[in-house]
Amino acid sequence: MVAPPVAPTWPAPSKTLIPDFPSENTKQLILQQCKTRADLTQVHALLIKTRLIHTTSLSLSLLESAALIVPDALDYALSIFRHHHHHLRLRRCDTSAYNIMIRALTYHHYPRDAILLFNHMSRNLVPPDHFTFCAAFKACSAVKAMIEAQQIHAHVLKRGFQSYGFIENTLIHVYAICAGVAVARRVFDEMPQRDRVAWNAMLAGYAKNGYWDEVVGLFLMMREQQSVVGFDDVTMITVLTACGRLVNLELGEWVRDYVEANGMMGNLSLMTSLIDMYAKCGHVDKARTLFDQLKCRDVVAWSAMISGYSQAKRCSDALALFSEMQKANVEPNEVTMVSVLYSCGVLGAMETGKWVHFYVNKKKMKLTVTLGTALIDFYAKCGSIESAIEVFEKMPEKNVFSWTAIIHGLANNGKGKRALEFFRLMKEANVEPNDVTFIGALSACSHVGLVGEGRALFQSMTRDFRIEPGMEHYGCMVDILGRAGLIEEAYEFIKSMPIKPNAIVWRTLLASCRAHKNVPIGEESFRKITQLEPAHSGDYILLSNTYALAGQSEDAKRIRSQMRELGIKKSPGCSLIELEGVVHEFFSEDDEHSYSKEIYNANEQMIERIKLYGYEPNISEARIDAEEEDKVVSVSHHSEKLAIAFGLIKTQPGATIRISKNLRVCGDCHNATKIISKVYNRKIVVRDRNRFHHFQDGSCSCNDFW
Repeated sequence: MVAPPVAPTWPAPSKTLIPDFPSENTKQLILQQCKTRADLTQVHALLIKTRLIHTTSLSLSLLESAALIVPDALDYALSIFRHHHHHLRLRRCDTSAYNIMIRALTYHHYPRDAILLFNHMSRNLVPPDHFTFCAAFKACSAVKAMIEAQQIHAHVLKRGFQSYGFIENTLIHVYAICAGVAVARRVFDEMPQRDRVAWNAMLAGYAKNGYWDEVVGLFLMMREQQSVVGFDDVTMITVLTACGRLVNLELGEWVRDYVEANGMMGNLSLMTSLIDMYAKCGHVDKARTLFDQLKCRDVVAWSAMISGYSQAKRCSDALALFSEMQKANVEPNEVTMVSVLYSCGVLGAMETGKWVHFYVNKKKMKLTVTLGTALIDFYAKCGSIESAIEVFEKMPEKNVFSWTAIIHGLANNGKGKRALEFFRLMKEANVEPNDVTFIGALSACSHVGLVGEGRALFQSMTRDFRIEPGMEHYGCMVDILGRAGLIEEAYEFIKSMPIKPNAIVWRTLLASCRAHKNVPIGEESFRKITQLEPAHSGDYILLSNTYALAGQSEDAKRIRSQMRELGIKKSPGCSLIELEGVVHEFFSEDDEHSYSKEIYNANEQMIERIKLYGYEPNISEARIDAEEEDKVVSVSHHSEKLAIAFGLIKTQPGATIRISKNLRVCGDCHNATKIISKVYNRKIVVRDRNRFHHFQDGSCSCNDFW
């Protein structure tokens, strides 16, 4: 039997030695030296013993220490406050005592009690001062108590405090949060004089409500009065945030020039905002230059740069910088983790993402809605859908984005019926689906061939949730009908759309025509695509394969010849595989990898072995410009085959191989991977441009329709 672990013996907390009173610096001593409840008790006893408790400044200092400085001493502060008012009746310090307690209650997350205490103060006829009103307004803003804020505003007007600038600034803040920016702007416009704090308060009000155009507009007004008002770092940070959201690089550059000219480049928060602005405006390299110039980097700066790489889809750079952050011994926060998880999902970097999840658990980080949703999305994008479900079920709180992430994840991983079950549970939980949720639910119907359920969902969008279908919803319905072989109905559905179908909708129909060998509608779909945009290689290949599958080999050859004449080449295939935390990248017929010789030997052995089990290379999937004698080799060296061969020689027998690919999996690789999974007894998960393919024991989760 294992003995229980012995709890460590911690040294007793040190006690601050308080000298006997009186002392000239007693007030300073109380505020600076009281660090624990034991210190408070000692000071309190000495104040009572020496009768200095009746000294207003000392009693208030004791109250302030208990209420705002010493941890977990709010109850002690309340007992001091009540004792003073019920027994000592220190009327002269009543206003200050109330001010301290109203501030403390808000600070300790009891804003409603702070508002009640203000009302109690009014009933007891204790006169408020300007500090009282500011503290009370902050309590109202914490709980969006609009009615109470208006009542306190009435007190301000009644007592003639409306001319106090910082009361007006606090009013702007509280109205921006509780009533909307229009009321806050009215207060701002009616101010006889506006200092920098007032401008900043109004800018912050717009920013908190997402009115980014208004932030820029107000700043341009402020800039006209620059010589009178001036800017500080608070102004610039708010404006840079707006520039990032609006992709307003011109104004962002002006701010950068101002910051540099006025010697503000040493302000870390301001520099971090500049980094974020450049990243959001698509100038990630400029952001990185600024980041590299920072002499000191906190977690916010690291997170801003990592997030910038993630937003720019430079996910490998994001993970490389995260690795540097770890070497610099900077602890990541939730923002860092969300960006890293996104990058891991894009790259299929399962091991790195799992480490992030382990770190979250180890550090006992709260599984917030944002972090939980990021984990769900990561696991789903890596094909580990059961892990995604496990995270979802452990989340203490879920919103529409969490539900949408799990529904999309299940649909993309071929778990259509389970996705629809979660959609039903979502509605039962009274979480209203949004337009993105419906895309996931319709995709689920498409992947498992539930035509009736798809039609019902499509009708339910408008009827039950007042969501007008967008292009993606119409595309999903075309996919549902097309996959089910209802090609003519899908064609008529497109023609009846109230919005003009785009090339993606017609391309979806073309893919269904290939699967069901419908040449006439396939040709029409191709014509529609070329009318809307220049057709790319994938469109030509879909049409060529439609002809080939329908037995029209001459037409298939004609399309391939046409591609060569027009100089249209297939987009280069790229496949990623993560091993031991490193993401390896392969291109078709690539020989740049450091293990290139071993990979090609393994690939050759793999191809020869699966040929014994019925694999025959489909040379129609070879490079367009490949010579006839080179086509078999070209097909054999597709990027996912090279990545799988690398996985076979670098992982333990029986381990799952996970691949991410930038293009749709070709028919030859799909067939080969099915056989590989059976011959090598491996589960192989491939994420292509459209969906997941879970290969196991010779079959695929897509049922050979993708």
